[in-house]
Amino acid sequence: MKKLVLLLAALGAGLYYYDTNQAAQRSTDVEAAGVQESGAESAAALSDTDAAYEDRRSDVQVQGSGLVSRLLPDDNDGSRHQRFILRLESGLTVLVAHNVDLAPRIDSLQQGDEVGYYGEYEWNGKGGVIHWTHHDPRGSHVGGWLRHKGRTYQ
Repeated sequence: MKKLVLLLAALGAGLYYYDTNQAAQRSTDVEAAGVQESGAESAAALSDTDAAYEDRRSDVQVQGSGLVSRLLPDDNDGSRHQRFILRLESGLTVLVAHNVDLAPRIDSLQQGDEVGYYGEYEWNGKGGVIHWTHHDPRGSHVGGWLRHKGRTYQ
């Protein structure tokens, strides 16, 4: 009988020790989950353009700003578009295709200038394209814009 009592006491101590360790592990898991949530929150801090690129989404309205890293020749096939490459804060580069048949051209645009944008994003492996940076004369699409040195082009 004495051995049985000792065995039950040892078993009880073992269960107590196990339960205490499980509670400590749950506490550690909760803390780790908090770290993961912080990581998710920083991922949520990505711009909507970065998120669209990461998710390979197209036909998405995006807004942001970046620095002009390269000026490109106009695209004169069909509707004329002023084209330039913007480097976003994240490092992602996107092509901006601004329809100059429907909106004013940014004549003073220089490499290194900051440009704000609101337009439609189209994904591609090079970073994507932002277009519809102008009003829609038919009123069937959300109007977009570009901002440069305090002036809005739409």
